[in-house]
Amino acid sequence: MEKAIKYTNGELTAVWKPTLSIHSANCVHGLPEVFKPKEKPWIQTENSSTEKIIKTVGNCHSGALSYFMNATGNVENPSENSAENTKVEIVKNGPLMVYSTLSVTYDHGYEEQKSKVTAFCRCGDSAKKPFCDGAHKQHSWE
Repeated sequence: MEKAIKYTNGELTAVWKPTLSIHSANCVHGLPEVFKPKEKPWIQTENSSTEKIIKTVGNCHSGALSYFMNATGNVENPSENSAENTKVEIVKNGPLMVYSTLSVTYDHGYEEQKSKVTAFCRCGDSAKKPFCDGAHKQHSWE
């Protein structure tokens, strides 16, 4: 079962799934008063408005961050696209991002379903191949 850690400001709950993170730091740079990777807890939702948190979570390319409004409980990920709107993005010095629901078939026949956002490794150094784990940052891959 995938680990999810929740942080709330009373109105909104931010959900972090660490296994999906590729450490692109989009959330850290977008709202540093909330996303503080060197502190515990690293997400401090009380330090900004709900609207700013929603906008910043939308910049989390990996899908590691999502949120839900406490009043409704419906999990939302603003970066999510439908299968009809598949988007592929080549991140400079980073992974190949695919925004869609897709099926990944491995060379040995195993098939895995991915939804929302999938980051594929381009540098070849990921320990989670074919998926990105942020290893490109450690090796200054370009």
